[in-house]
Amino acid sequence: MASAGTGSIMDHLDTTTIVSLSAVLAILVTSHLLSLATLHPTTPTRLRILFIWHFFDFLIHSMFEGSFLYNCFFLSVPFVPTHPYADLYNNFLGTGSLYGSAFGDNWASKLWMVYAKADRRWAGADLTVVSLELLTVLGAGPLALYICYGIARREVMVPYWMIVLATGELYGGFMTFCPEWLTGNPNLDASNFMFKWVYLVFFNMLWVALPLFALHVSFVDIKNAMVMRKGMVAARVELKRREAEKGREGKKGK
Repeated sequence: MASAGTGSIMDHLDTTTIVSLSAVLAILVTSHLLSLATLHPTTPTRLRILFIWHFFDFLIHSMFEGSFLYNCFFLSVPFVPTHPYADLYNNFLGTGSLYGSAFGDNWASKLWMVYAKADRRWAGADLTVVSLELLTVLGAGPLALYICYGIARREVMVPYWMIVLATGELYGGFMTFCPEWLTGNPNLDASNFMFKWVYLVFFNMLWVALPLFALHVSFVDIKNAMVMRKGMVAARVELKRREAEKGREGKKGK
């Protein structure tokens, strides 16, 4: 496991870190305010939570992770064996250059280099991470926004799409970290509270806990719909049976 040094939380709270964490908080507040402005007052709490989550999810995927992909495709330097991040070379795009946030100086590269202190793969263009982020930014982000629209419009297909997205989020999280687990976590640094519990555990577990909650809510909604349909089918069968009995009794009375 990589190590960038230990220390208290304050030792790792530089300006970029504070701005980045504040931006995440601002996105959460924005999502909550949008739910207040968009959803009907009678909207169940569980759906209000999921609206906030999916809009938060959309903004994180589109803005933050979208900026990561931008860095991977448009920030590069020629490969030099003595470069501090030369080990990140993987022939990305087949140009012989090094790509990623470590090789730029924009706001997004600074943001991702903060997270890269805990997971070094995000400093470059790790092939597994980039592949997953392409699906996340281009697919999961728009789908999360569509789910918000569906919740606001009370669309009956919302549970189905929440299941699709939640399954993808859980699978993506597993595929992000499984390569590290299988190789002894060479790129992860859990040497201090900030890296381990804030960056690696808290932020990543959000994309485990909330998708699981979305799956639970969707399962209950679909189950209730199936129970109701079963009851309606049974009632229809019973009605036809009674009509048939009345028909037979009418024939006997003639």
